[in-house]
Amino acid sequence: MSGNELREAYLRFFAEKKAHLRLASASLIPENDPTLLIIGAGMAPFKPFFTGKMKPPCTRITTSQRCVRTGDIENVGRTARHQTFFEMLGNFSFGDYFKQEAISWAWEFLTEVVELPKDKLWASVYPDDEEAIAIWLKQPGFAQDHIVKLEDNFWEIGEGPCGPDSEIYIDLGEERGCGKETCAVGCDCDRYLEIWNLVFTQYNRTGDGEYLPLEHKNIDTGCGLERLASVVQAKKTNFETDLLYPIIEYAAGIAGVAYGKDVETDISLKVIADHARSMAIMIMDGILPSNEGRGYVLRRILRRAIRHARLLGIQGKFLEGVVNSVISIFKDASDFGAIVQKEAYIKKVISQEEDRFHQTLSQGMELLNEEIKKLKDSKKTTLDGKAVFKLYDTFGFPWELTEEILEEEHFSLDKEGFEAAMKAQRERARAARGENQRVTVPDLSGIDTASLQQDSKATHAEIVAIWKEGILVDTLADGEEAGIILSVTPFYAEGGGQVGDAGHFTGEFGKVCIDNAKRLPDGTIYHLGYVEEGQLKVGESVSIQIDQEKKRSSARNHTATHLLQAALKKVVGDQVNQAGSLVTPERLRFDFSNFEPLTEEQLKSVEDMVNEEILKGTEVTIRQMKIDDAKAIGAMALFGEKYGDIVRVVSVGDFSVELCGGSHVRDVGLIGSLKIISETGVAAGVRRIEAITGRAALAYANKQEELVCSLARILKCQKEDIATHVTDLQTNLKDTQKKLAAFQASQAKDEVENLLSAADTINGVTFVGGKVTSEGVDDLRKMADLVIDKLSNGVVVLASAQDGKAILVAKAGKDALDKGIHAGNVVKAAAKAVNGGGGGRKDMAQAGGNDPDKIDEAIKAAKEEVQKQIG
Repeated sequence: MSGNELREAYLRFFAEKKAHLRLASASLIPENDPTLLIIGAGMAPFKPFFTGKMKPPCTRITTSQRCVRTGDIENVGRTARHQTFFEMLGNFSFGDYFKQEAISWAWEFLTEVVELPKDKLWASVYPDDEEAIAIWLKQPGFAQDHIVKLEDNFWEIGEGPCGPDSEIYIDLGEERGCGKETCAVGCDCDRYLEIWNLVFTQYNRTGDGEYLPLEHKNIDTGCGLERLASVVQAKKTNFETDLLYPIIEYAAGIAGVAYGKDVETDISLKVIADHARSMAIMIMDGILPSNEGRGYVLRRILRRAIRHARLLGIQGKFLEGVVNSVISIFKDASDFGAIVQKEAYIKKVISQEEDRFHQTLSQGMELLNEEIKKLKDSKKTTLDGKAVFKLYDTFGFPWELTEEILEEEHFSLDKEGFEAAMKAQRERARAARGENQRVTVPDLSGIDTASLQQDSKATHAEIVAIWKEGILVDTLADGEEAGIILSVTPFYAEGGGQVGDAGHFTGEFGKVCIDNAKRLPDGTIYHLGYVEEGQLKVGESVSIQIDQEKKRSSARNHTATHLLQAALKKVVGDQVNQAGSLVTPERLRFDFSNFEPLTEEQLKSVEDMVNEEILKGTEVTIRQMKIDDAKAIGAMALFGEKYGDIVRVVSVGDFSVELCGGSHVRDVGLIGSLKIISETGVAAGVRRIEAITGRAALAYANKQEELVCSLARILKCQKEDIATHVTDLQTNLKDTQKKLAAFQASQAKDEVENLLSAADTINGVTFVGGKVTSEGVDDLRKMADLVIDKLSNGVVVLASAQDGKAILVAKAGKDALDKGIHAGNVVKAAAKAVNGGGGGRKDMAQAGGNDPDKIDEAIKAAKEEVQKQIG
C-alpha cells in the first residue's frame, strides 16, 4: 500500500466496518484552546469530549490528524523515526466501547487489512492491567509469549482523566537490532518498532493523587501513518516511504548528491524532506512566519531547511520547487485538498521568507565563524551567551541554529548567559513600557470592589478611591493626574481594541477631565484623568458627563471594523484573520493575517463593499446567547480570547456576525462612510489597514478637494485636467534631465582628457590625479573608470569638495596591480592630508575628510604613496 492508500484503508475500516464518524483532520492551529500552541497529538482536538466539557457529535470517531512536534527537532534526520510533521491515525470512543473492542479491532486491522505477520507482532501492557492481558491472549493467532509488562504503560498528565495503555510493536528482525542479549520490546534500537498505542482512559486522578474510576470510560488511540507505511513498504526509515522520499529525490537532484552514500549528506536530505512537509502544511493551515508563537516554529523549521541546503552546496533559492514535491505526495489525499488550492500562496510565503533568511544567514554565519575562530584560538569550549544573544537580537539568527552549528564544531553554547541577556532585554522593555504608563494601579485589597456597579444610565456617583503614581490618596488638587474609581459608572472600559470613554466628573469644588477608562482583571472599572480646576476628594459625590460625540465616533469606528473584517474575508480570502485592532474616536486600525500587500483593486473592492453595506442602513443587532449557539450561526471569535458560556453577539444582517463587547451604532447608516487611509505591513504575515468614518471621513474628503483645487490653481488648469498637465511636466523634466546628463558626461570627458594630458609616469606606472567637479562619490567612481579604461598600467586618484567635506576615490589598472599597487593604501595616505580616513580593495578604494581646502596636498600624498609602493 502507498501512504495515501494506507490512510484511506484505516479510516474506511473504522468508519464503514466499526460505525465510527469519520471527521476531517483539524487544523494545526488549535481552536479555542490557548493551552496549546499547535496540534501535536491525534486526541488534542477532542480534549473537550474527553473531559466532558462538550458533547461529541458521535461517541465513536476516527481521524487522520495532522500533527507538528519540535521537541526533538535536533534528532530529525539522525534517527529513523523523528519527524516534525506527522499524521496520527486514531479511533476514539467517548463512553462507548472499551478495551475489548479497541484491542481486537487494532489486531484485526493490522493482521487482516494490512496483513502484517502475526508472529512478528508484540504487545506491551501495564503490569496491573490483567483485563488487557486477557484480551490480548484471546486474539486469533496472537503468540502467547509476545506480551511484555512495562511500568511506563500508564498515560496521565497530572489531574484529570488517565489510565493504562497498551502499545503494539512489530519485530523487524535481528539484523535491525543492537545485538545485545537484552534486546527486547522497549529497547532503544530499531528492531522492535512501536506502531500503535491504545490508551484506556478509565480513571480520574484527583488533586490528592487518588485514582477514582470514571463513570464513562474512553478510548484514545494513535497509530503513526509514516511508521506504519515504513513497515508495509519494507523501508528501513520513515524517510524512504512514498510519504517523504520524493522530496529527498528532488533535493538530491538540486544538490547534485546521491542518497545513501554519505551519513551527513543523508541527514541534510532528510531534514529538508521533513521540514518541507511541515512548512507547506503549516502555511496551508494558516500559520505564517513570525518571531513568536507557532509562527516562530514555522520560521525555525524553514530556516533549518535552508541551512541544511547550504551544507549540501545549494546556494540559491530552492524551496519553492520542494513544495511541488510535497504537493505531489498529498494532492490526492483526503483532508489535503487545500494544499493544491493554496499552492501559489504557500510558495509566495516560503519564497519571501527564504529571501529574508538568506541575508540573515550570510551575516550570521560570518559573525558566528568569527566567534568559532576566537574559541579555537583561545582554546575555549563554550560560546558566551552575550555573543549568542547579539546574533539572535541584532541579526535574527536563531539561537537553536547557533547551538546546532556549535555542536557540529564540538563547542557548546552558554545557555544560561543567553537566557540572562534575553531576560535583561525583557526587563528593559518592561521598564520602558512602565515609563510610558501614566498611572500605576495600587493595592486595592482594602476596597469592597464587589459592591461597585456599572450602569450605562448613571449620572451621579461617589468617589470610592483615588491614587497618584500607585499610591492611594484622599484628595486631588488642580493639575494633578490620577486614577479614580466610582461607586457606579456608565463609562465603557477599554477592551477588544476599543479605547475607553472620555468625559468629565464634576464635584462641588472641582472638575476632572477623564480621557480613558480601563478594567482590572477582577472586572473593576477605573478612570484615568487630571484635575482641570479645583479639587476632589474620596467620598465626594460627583456628576458624570460622558463625551457623547467621542462615544458615537468610537461606536461608528467599531461597527465599521466589523464590516471591514467581513469585507476582507470576502475579497481577499478566508485566510484573513484578525491579528489586533484599535478603535478610537478619531480612527480605526485593523491588523490581519495576510502575507502579501493588498492590491489597489482589492482595497477599492473592500472599501466599496463596506460603503455599499453602510448605504443599506442595516440594523445592528446585539444578542446574548450561549457560545455554542453563537458558533453555530457563524460568529467569529478571536483565538486566545477568553469567553464565558454566555457571549455577546453583534450582527449586521447576514454580512457580519462577531463576538464583541464593544460599543456600536444602532444601524450601519449612522457610520456615514468609510475611507481607507493606508494599508501597510507591520510584521511578517501581518498587514494593517487604517481607516476613518463619519466626520473624519468628511473632513478628509474636504481636505483632498482643497488640495485638488490648490493644484489646479498652481498649474493654471481645470481640476479635471490636472493629470494631463502633470504628465506633460514629467515628460519635460525627463527631457531636461537627459540633456543635463549628456552635458555632465561631456564635461566629465573633458576633465578626464585634461587630467590625462597632465599625467606623470613613475617607474613605468602612469599616475593621474587631481581635483574635479562631481555630484558625489558615484560620479567620482565613474570618472575614475573613464581614466582606467585608457590606462591599464595606471593609477588614478580623484578628489572633490562636497558640502564642506572632501571625498576621494582611487583606482588601479591591471598592470599596475601586478607591479604592487594597492589602491586602498593609496587613498588612505591621501585621506590623512584632508583630516580623514578610508580604504578599500587593491583595485578600488574611497575615502573622505573634513578639510577640503587641502585636496591638493592629498593628491600629492597619494602620488608619494604610489612612488613608495613601486619603489
